Amino acid sequence: MATYTPKNILITGAAGFIASHVCNRLIRNYPDYKIVVLDKLDYCSNLKNLLPSKSSPNFKFVKGDVGSADLVNFLLITESIDTIMHFAAQTHVDNSFGNSFEFTKNNIYGTHVLLEACKVTGQIRRFIHVSTDEVYGETDEDAVVGNHEASQLLPTNPYSATKAGAEMLVMAYGRSYGLPVITTRGNNVYGPNQFPEKLIPKFILLAMQGKHLPIHGDGSNVRSYLYCEDVAEAFEVILHKGEVGHVYNIGTKKERRVIDVAKDICNLFSRDPDTSIKFVDNRPFNDQRYFLDDQKLNNLGWSEHTTWQEGLRKTMEWYTQNPDWWGDVSGALLPHPRMLMMPGGRHFDGTGWIGGLLGKLCEKQGISYEYGKGRLEDRSSLLSDIQNVRPTHVFNAAGVTGRPNVDWCESHKTETIRTNVTGTLTLADLCREHNLLMMNFATGCIFEYNAGHPEGSGIGFTEEDKPNFTGSYYSKTKAMVEELLKEYDNVCTLRVRMPISSDLNNPRNFITKISRYNKVVNIPNSMTILDELLPISIEMAKRNLRGIWNFTNPGVVSHNEILEMYKNYINPDFTWVNFDLEEQAKVIVAPRSNNELDASKLKNEFPELLPIKESLIKYVFEPNKRT
Repeated sequence: MATYTPKNILITGAAGFIASHVCNRLIRNYPDYKIVVLDKLDYCSNLKNLLPSKSSPNFKFVKGDVGSADLVNFLLITESIDTIMHFAAQTHVDNSFGNSFEFTKNNIYGTHVLLEACKVTGQIRRFIHVSTDEVYGETDEDAVVGNHEASQLLPTNPYSATKAGAEMLVMAYGRSYGLPVITTRGNNVYGPNQFPEKLIPKFILLAMQGKHLPIHGDGSNVRSYLYCEDVAEAFEVILHKGEVGHVYNIGTKKERRVIDVAKDICNLFSRDPDTSIKFVDNRPFNDQRYFLDDQKLNNLGWSEHTTWQEGLRKTMEWYTQNPDWWGDVSGALLPHPRMLMMPGGRHFDGTGWIGGLLGKLCEKQGISYEYGKGRLEDRSSLLSDIQNVRPTHVFNAAGVTGRPNVDWCESHKTETIRTNVTGTLTLADLCREHNLLMMNFATGCIFEYNAGHPEGSGIGFTEEDKPNFTGSYYSKTKAMVEELLKEYDNVCTLRVRMPISSDLNNPRNFITKISRYNKVVNIPNSMTILDELLPISIEMAKRNLRGIWNFTNPGVVSHNEILEMYKNYINPDFTWVNFDLEEQAKVIVAPRSNNELDASKLKNEFPELLPIKESLIKYVFEPNKRT
């Protein structure tokens, strides 16, 4: 049997669970191999997983997305990559029911980008594609022989369907272009470093906290579990001994019902299973059993070493010694962490602009949500909403901005305080009492250009800067409540500025507003393209992000630049007239905020975030272009 020896390996998704164990093992055992890790550091990735490898001279980490063709091609060429081990993927089945498009984007498109880069560079000697046992679909309950590598693929959920789709691309590139591909399909894996959305770490952390262990359905579903180090060894064997064009199952014949896994974890913590286990609603579809035939891999010399009892004990010990490894994972520990509740308009009624757009996004992504019915300033009605809806996250898009504009707040100060300050604090306080993350849509109109942040300098106000704009009462209340919300560690404050969407008929849209004004000032400002940033707000909720965030696209754009785009893309006959701030002051009651916010914190978390002018063209003007 010929043995393959790689030189420069690219491992995608290696800050995640399984791939980090594979990476650390290869670094430890093969100092002559150069290992390059590409990971975008999604919510289930953690650089700490790679600490054993960090100081090794043959290790390199690159933060980036496999969906970025330019980056992938650059890495293959500059790092002389000859081997790819492709782990990067969205893998949590529950999430795939609510956000299936993201699974298609990451699992299929990301794989396609890698394959195309391999074809173009022509230097890859091995492409190991990591798939899942779930592509086979459900195994008959009475089957005594598991699925073998030539069994039909019959995926039953969006996650496994995207993995099967990716496999088809891998197979096609192997046959059409001669790429040296190998595919693996593995059983469930458990062990240290795993993000606790998965069954075993979720149950361990809940048991540590003395909470109930939630089981979908009746717990009779059967799964096979392999310890992470055994799986890392399997990949080591496949890397060196696997045959090009072949598929290898990585499995175990030792199966366990979910209810028995829960009972074993209860016993480890000396808890009574009868009082510790709680049965909850099942998934939309939950395969009863996955069973693999792993003889082909056994023939290469691999076998499972770690017993269930030993692996579970090691895993429990690791989590008890590292309880804060993943930070705040309260959202992941819920039985169905998909429900969002979003107030909109002045009340919890969904009539507000941003609240309405969020609802449409949730519908598109299959996320369960409800609009609250209570008023922000009415604590009892808010409490009733929370008790009835039982959300995992609360999106607060409610607030008083004034009709038709913020000048209204100057003559309605108590109403403005009641909603923007008292109401927001009441909601935050209730969310804290119920251990809920509150995503609070705030404003960046609490700053104005000054000597330290002059107009046109590119120096934006950061999240740490103190508000310096007090020209309008609206802005005063927003700055006040932002400062008070710092005492609530369950709040994520999103500073929105001059929001814009692709709906150019909406009167709240900044472009719609200025295109209807008789005269406009011409000052560069930070702005928020809702079509790009609202989906990011949902992702921020999934990642349990907290604190203050400048929620704008990077850079600034002036009124004239926007109107010039409007003329070029929408109405070639459009004209406008400028006036200065002194003239503007004669027709408004309260001064307006003009500033640049530093969006680098958001950009670092979401590298794909577009600069303001690029985002305007992509999300607003191109879709509305008049031909």
